[in-house]
Amino acid sequence: MDRRSQLFQKIPKVDRLLETDEVRRALETYPRTLVMKAIHEVLDNLREEIECGLLSEESQLSPNPVTSLVVNRIRELDRPSLRSVINATGVVVHTNLGRSLMARRVLEMFGPLSGRYTNLEYDLKEGRRGSRYVHVQEILKELTGAEDAMVVNNNAAAVLICLDTLARGREVVVSRGQLVEIGGSFRIPEVMKKSGAKMVEVGTTNKTHLRDYEEVIGPETALLMKIHRSNFQIVGFTEDVDTKDLVELGRRYGIPVMEDLGSGCFVDLSKYGLAKEPTVQEVLSEGVDLVSFSGDKLLGGPQAGIILGTKQLVDAVRKNQLNRALRIDKLTLLALEHTLRLYRDEQTALQEIPTLRMIIQPYQELRRKAQRLLRRIGSLESANFIVHSAEGSSKVGGGALPLVELPTRLVCLRPGKMGAHGMEQWLRAYDPPIICRVEKEELVLDVRTILDDELSVVARAVREMAAV
Repeated sequence: MDRRSQLFQKIPKVDRLLETDEVRRALETYPRTLVMKAIHEVLDNLREEIECGLLSEESQLSPNPVTSLVVNRIRELDRPSLRSVINATGVVVHTNLGRSLMARRVLEMFGPLSGRYTNLEYDLKEGRRGSRYVHVQEILKELTGAEDAMVVNNNAAAVLICLDTLARGREVVVSRGQLVEIGGSFRIPEVMKKSGAKMVEVGTTNKTHLRDYEEVIGPETALLMKIHRSNFQIVGFTEDVDTKDLVELGRRYGIPVMEDLGSGCFVDLSKYGLAKEPTVQEVLSEGVDLVSFSGDKLLGGPQAGIILGTKQLVDAVRKNQLNRALRIDKLTLLALEHTLRLYRDEQTALQEIPTLRMIIQPYQELRRKAQRLLRRIGSLESANFIVHSAEGSSKVGGGALPLVELPTRLVCLRPGKMGAHGMEQWLRAYDPPIICRVEKEELVLDVRTILDDELSVVARAVREMAAV
């Protein structure tokens, strides 16, 4: 009998593993189906390793090490796929990490309402079926001055349903310099094509004039559209059409104007030292008929596509049959309503909405935060890396304010025996995972996006990595 056949015979039987104390204890906690799945996966993996010559020691096939593999695999299988992570990248609105964080006051509302029946589509005053949109409709109108409001599940959906409602089979005029590609390779031309509208491009990449719009207006023109370049900027020899001028042109020809604001913001961030970003209120005040934007970017709420505008047009969009496929659920409405309520006082919004608080956080506060993290890490005697602090820059993210560099403070790990990418992988595999970035051949932890109650976890992870 060859060595490989001998090893195959040494693989523990399923019944033998089920009799071990560790697996018996696991059966008291986990479903039997999960335990059996883990056992079979571990045994199949052992057979593959023997076949490939990766396993050659009989001691690796005794019940104790195999049982440990089974228990570890049970835990892995039982771990939820969607998990909380620590964002140490410095990107505030990080699309891959869930974009904006919910305000604590918003989270406190989930307990009382998420596990109970609600008046989602029930009019308590009239005692009959109502509309789910009323829960955010009035406060959106109050905060922005819009005539009407509705919400779908994201901003791409908002653009899609507006175009489908107002321009299916007809023409939409848009500047070439605004044909953006948003996250996940979704492009405005493709969204427009899916809606059934016919896109008419005007101007050039860097220059578009009002006359360019006027020259193509005809009987089939249904909409003049402006798209805010929230995730890129064109600089240099450029010219664009002001929203106010485009609105006046639309009025002259009786054609509605829509602006896709992308990120959407209710606070003028230029008052806090950042670049000017048009607010939703400012755009509406210029007479735009429809405006759409995301709920989970600069607004700092849940994923949603918010549509504001004239009562006639918003009502038409609301009646579109696509609306049922794109509508938001009760938990999203709950989070959005209570996020919006914070905006009744700007200072309250800046203090309580994590996205806004992180964006405007002063450098001196970040410096003190980095010092706290360094103190918790403590003095390390490790050949793996050297810890030090440095100046750096954060990003707003989420396709907002792409040219803005936010001064920040970094805790850096200069490679020793462990390389920067190896450290990044190690922290990513930690529990909870710590997501960071590699910069100038060092691993950097940007404290701007690390929450205060996460500092001790990050410090513990760094100390453990030093001892590997």
